[in-house]
Amino acid sequence: MDAPALRVTVLGCGGSAGVPMLGGADGRGDWGLCDPAEPRNRRSRASIVLEAADGRRVLVDTGPDLKQQLLANGIGRIDSILYTHAHADHVAGLDDVRTLNRILDQPIAVYGTGTVLAELAQRFAYAFRPWSPPGFYRPVLVPHEVAAGQSIDPSGLRLALFEQRHGRGTTLGIRIGSFSYSTDVVSLDDAALAAIAGSEVWLVDCFQRQPHPAHADLSLVVGWARRLGIRRTVLTHMGTDMDWDWMRRNLPVGVEAAFDGMVLSV
Repeated sequence: MDAPALRVTVLGCGGSAGVPMLGGADGRGDWGLCDPAEPRNRRSRASIVLEAADGRRVLVDTGPDLKQQLLANGIGRIDSILYTHAHADHVAGLDDVRTLNRILDQPIAVYGTGTVLAELAQRFAYAFRPWSPPGFYRPVLVPHEVAAGQSIDPSGLRLALFEQRHGRGTTLGIRIGSFSYSTDVVSLDDAALAAIAGSEVWLVDCFQRQPHPAHADLSLVVGWARRLGIRRTVLTHMGTDMDWDWMRRNLPVGVEAAFDGMVLSV
């Protein structure tokens, strides 16, 4: 059997605080409506790895759970990194890139908008200084500025980028072949909808059941998916009211929940 053209590993599918959140009556976590006994309700911060048939890998975002996510999924090498935006739950694991540098024995190309790269360079200035070989005592990134509407080729994977509204800011959405990824989104303009249309699989932000000012809610996502005719819509960036069993029983046909470690073959 031929290998799939694209393998997508969901490193994490939780919101900015993960599930459970800190707190709870016993200090061991606030699960909200999520059943703690269901392991698929335990969600680390949202991130994915895109892997081509020949093994080349693009990491999308470096959240604070990055090390544990890569270990849990048996991913020991990353070839390049794309940032969707600069919020802490998507960038705070950047220091762990140092070990990825060591594995490759070279700096790693990182892609993001000019605004995102500037913010990363301010917060992690040491990571953007030129490499002085040998060895890596810090992460070493080589920035490549991109913009929505462009197609780019990190590590040879062809990615089309589109803009998404996320509260007061924007994020980058991704289309590669028949797969689209929309983390941290609350509205999509016509250009974004056109970019997603025709996808076989769409991994999309769905933080909660009720409307939210910065994230898509369930009814909004279902409406988009029906409008675009998406065959398989997979929910990610989920908060504490998105209980696995409730979703299993109530999500419409063609819509399902992601879980940490889920693999999508496209």
